[in-house]
Amino acid sequence: GKSVVEVAIQYTESYIENIQGFVNSINTIEGGTHVIGLKSALTRVINDYATKKGQLKNGQKLSGDDVREGITAVISLKLSEPQFEGQTKTKLGNGEVKGLVDSISSSALNDFFEENPSVAKNIIAKCLNALKAREAARRARELVRRKNELTGGGLPGKLADCSSKKT
Repeated sequence: GKSVVEVAIQYTESYIENIQGFVNSINTIEGGTHVIGLKSALTRVINDYATKKGQLKNGQKLSGDDVREGITAVISLKLSEPQFEGQTKTKLGNGEVKGLVDSISSSALNDFFEENPSVAKNIIAKCLNALKAREAARRARELVRRKNELTGGGLPGKLADCSSKKT
């Protein structure tokens, strides 16, 4: 049978990722191969485009989380033989769907970016902000860990007392 893939994507000012998947009008709340295909297309296309436009410097890479921050997307498939898995049978398991969705989404996204460079630029700027925030958080964690190592780490006084009351 013929498969139909429909995807709608919108970036918002929020930091929340919201991707909803549907197969034959069934909400696949546990995701599946169609959602994985869309996510991999997004990550690859945005990284490639940003690199090509010189917005990613010296080997920088946007993570999947970076490119999905603030995204609202709906992916809807019509499949003649869907295989549902998972606890509640709401996860799509068809292996071939991942590649299908990936290639369709990739070419559509590439076309959209080429035709709408200013929108693409805004999307990439948002992704780069997510990358910067992620790197800053990582640096802050490392700093805290280093400080703990220097001061002997361990538990702060109050907690140490509580945990050593039993004799």
